[in-house]
Amino acid sequence: MNELPGDLMYTNDHEWLRREDDGSVTVGITDHAQQALGDLVYVELPELDQDVDAGGDMAVVESVKAASDVYAPIAGTVVEVNEDLSDDPEKINSDPYGDGWIVRLKPSGDEGDLMSPDEYQALLDELDS
Repeated sequence: MNELPGDLMYTNDHEWLRREDDGSVTVGITDHAQQALGDLVYVELPELDQDVDAGGDMAVVESVKAASDVYAPIAGTVVEVNEDLSDDPEKINSDPYGDGWIVRLKPSGDEGDLMSPDEYQALLDELDS
């Protein structure tokens, strides 16, 4: 069983988001997603000020196994990217809910389809059965 931080919301596509005090939203991929991908070797980050739609492609993570799109859990504008991932994409593997965050968005309304930690755990349990 994956340990899920209780202060995050989750998506069916295995992204997480955290609402920050300044109104922005930090986004990354879940522990489940990074485990499924394996050792990450490259992250393609979005451009600053890029607008993203809820459920739309936002970034790409590549592992030795596969490349996978990272989808925006909400609509918004990219206000910050985790530049550290360019030189050290393995941060997503070692700390997916901390230093392995991918982008910060300024929300623009559309929330997408978000799940609580309990709802996301139920999805993971279903996938594991």
